[in-house]
Amino acid sequence: MKSVFILLMVCLWALNGCASDDFIRVKDGRFMKGNRDYYYIGVNFWYGALLGSDGEGGNRERLKKELDSLSVIGVNNLRILIGADGENGVQSKVAPALQIRPGIYNDTVFNGLDYLLAEMAKRDMYAVLYFTNSWEWSGGFSQYLEWTGHGKARIPAVDGWAVFHDYVSAYAGCDTCHRLLKAHIKEVVTRKNSYTGRYYNEDPTIMAWQIANEPRAFGKQNKELFEKWVLETACYIKSLAPLQLVSTGSEGEKGCEGDQGLYERIHSNEAVDYYTIHIWPQNWGWLDPENVDSSYAGVEEKTRAYINEHLIFARKANKPLVLEEFGFPREGFTLSDRTPTTHRDRYYEFIFRHVAASAKAGDSFAGCNIWAWGGCGRGNTEHVMWMRGDDYVGDPAQEPQGLNSVFDTDTTVKLIKKYTTALEKCEDK
Repeated sequence: MKSVFILLMVCLWALNGCASDDFIRVKDGRFMKGNRDYYYIGVNFWYGALLGSDGEGGNRERLKKELDSLSVIGVNNLRILIGADGENGVQSKVAPALQIRPGIYNDTVFNGLDYLLAEMAKRDMYAVLYFTNSWEWSGGFSQYLEWTGHGKARIPAVDGWAVFHDYVSAYAGCDTCHRLLKAHIKEVVTRKNSYTGRYYNEDPTIMAWQIANEPRAFGKQNKELFEKWVLETACYIKSLAPLQLVSTGSEGEKGCEGDQGLYERIHSNEAVDYYTIHIWPQNWGWLDPENVDSSYAGVEEKTRAYINEHLIFARKANKPLVLEEFGFPREGFTLSDRTPTTHRDRYYEFIFRHVAASAKAGDSFAGCNIWAWGGCGRGNTEHVMWMRGDDYVGDPAQEPQGLNSVFDTDTTVKLIKKYTTALEKCEDK
């Protein structure tokens, strides 16, 4: 019944003139824009809505400069946090928050998201917007648990990873949390942009809605509840926004308790439009910080294997696959924008070549988003971690500022331009 309902809504919207070739859609395992394939090299730009605000943290001149810089190098796909949740001033969490309490919003941050989308539309850019987060840096699962009476949210940097893991493991079965998130989803998806006059669910600038950043079950005992929550949420988003795509934000097998079957069941469901994966060579132990040169070859081998094993599922379901998050540290694991990015550039080019080869062959590996765009922002040299008042860069508040950020002066920028140009030539054929 749900699929019939969604199809009926799409038809009704089309008859009313809301359907447009500007919306990104899926056909034969590929993204399409109008009658052309859409393959992309994009960026994570999680702080875009914060820059768009005219309040705390906002910097509209910088935002426009960043969007212009990205447009010049051919980047038109940005993965963005809709907004943080909960109290401001919490260690390891970005600020200011959008949703201060359940259903209570900071209007200046919401206005910043409006402004961001309006500016992106001027530059023919597409947004992938995620609602919540497994991790503490934007509130996410732990904030919803605190709101629903599970005690004070745990912070890994304060309480330890094991304590945080045990705390957030309650989320998969927290029906009250899920109801609050659904209310938040409805508030966002049905919002009217104060600059364009368009409702969000009618805006082709929004390529896809994403349930969460790296949603996890946090325990094998939660897998069934996790699957149920993800699919119910995907169906709900699809019912509100039938012309836009829906994705999960999953890391892949790593985000599904190592269960490939769970990953495949979720992503083959008709409510989920495409497959996602993330890859973190350092965090996953593939890269040895003490022996980068000798361990690097293994990084490429493991990356190729991880992409290919998930690509099998995408091809089987005739859906695209996106590597929407991957990062690599600067030389010597330093934070300065003056440090070379030799190994990072080598790794990025390895991934970019995969996307370009897929585009040439018309295959399902449809795009990637680097983690993350730092642009003209810079970390504060007086401290390592983010503090309110600092520039937003690619690294969120719980991570050293600059470690995985791509700054506008990095050699990586020219590399991105090289491959976005190659993709444009593939799409023109």
